[in-house]
Formats: sequence, structure tokens, C-alpha cells
Amino acid sequence: MTTAVDRFRTAVNTRDLSALDDLFTEGIRFYSPVKFTPFEGRPMVLGLFGVLLRTFEDFRYVGEFAGTAQTSVDGTEAPAAVLLFRTTVNGKEIHGIDMVHLSEDGRIKEFTVMVRPQSAVHALGEAVLAGLVADGLVPTE
Repeated sequence: MTTAVDRFRTAVNTRDLSALDDLFTEGIRFYSPVKFTPFEGRPMVLGLFGVLLRTFEDFRYVGEFAGTAQTSVDGTEAPAAVLLFRTTVNGKEIHGIDMVHLSEDGRIKEFTVMVRPQSAVHALGEAVLAGLVADGLVPTE
């Protein structure tokens, strides 16, 4: 059986942004390693993924763990997966994880990213902010 996590991995690996649309709930929350408050709602998260797919160089998933975990939104237990990845941004190698929580209908309702090392977090934050500003998703500061 193909899950939303499987379809998500395929969409990211093929850089198919349109395939992500049906995988996210309308109220999806995306917790970034460089922003305190989450990105909220399908249009914003899809826009963010457009920037991420352009920004990441040589992105690849290298492992996966599945189980259940409490969500941040309401504290309920939900099916979840942790996807380990490697990528490069502006010459900085990044090791990271994507934590994915699924809704009752099997779509992605919460997405949290953690990356290391700190220099990579900084490079990622600068690159993503520039992309979000260029795409008109956040105002210039």
C-alpha cells in the first residue's frame, strides 16, 4: 500500500510540486528550523516547497522511521514518519530530518524540519528567505 509519506518522497525526489497539493491538508502547519512560528495553510506551504525544491542541491532521502507521535497543534497521537535527508545549500552540506504527521484521512497535517550544523541552518535560512521574498510569499524586511 502506498502511503502519503511514500507519495511525498516520490514528489520531492522528482521535484513534482503539483503532486504535493493533494498530499497536504488545507490547514497544514510547517515548522521551520529558522522561524519560530509555523508556516500555515496549503497555499503557503506549497509556495515554501517551491522555494525549497529550487534551493536544495543534490537533495536525497537516506532513511525513514515510522510510528506515531503527538502533534503540536492539538496533542493528539497521529501516524508519523521521520525522514532522514542530505542536501547542499550554497556550498554547505546539510544533514536533516523531516518529521511528518498524518491526518485521519492519511494526508500530511504537520511537517517539522530539523537540520545541522548551525552554519547550514544559517545558509538555509538566508536562501529560503530570499526565495520567499522573490516569490512574493513574505514581505521584504
